[in-house]
Amino acid sequence: MATYISLWKFTDQGIRTVKDTAKRADIVNEMAQKAGVTVKGIYWTLGAYDGVSLFEAPNEEAITALGLAFGALGSVRTQIMRAFSLDEIKGVLSKLP
Repeated sequence: MATYISLWKFTDQGIRTVKDTAKRADIVNEMAQKAGVTVKGIYWTLGAYDGVSLFEAPNEEAITALGLAFGALGSVRTQIMRAFSLDEIKGVLSKLP
């Protein structure tokens, strides 16, 4: 399974209902399970982003579907990035000419 990092920021709606953010995390866990995605962690942060989530997904379609469903809740805007482990990046580098 591939690893993905999601950076997220609260929308106006999300910050107005910030007291429900832990409940929304439970909803994301349920949505992820239905999409075949494993939630490795959800963290609330200080700084440029309000949070970061770590996922493992079988393919880009599954993580994209989850990201769209997550965004459709209206509480956050996300940016999802593929992450490579040390072993994975070594494999990538070994393919360089």
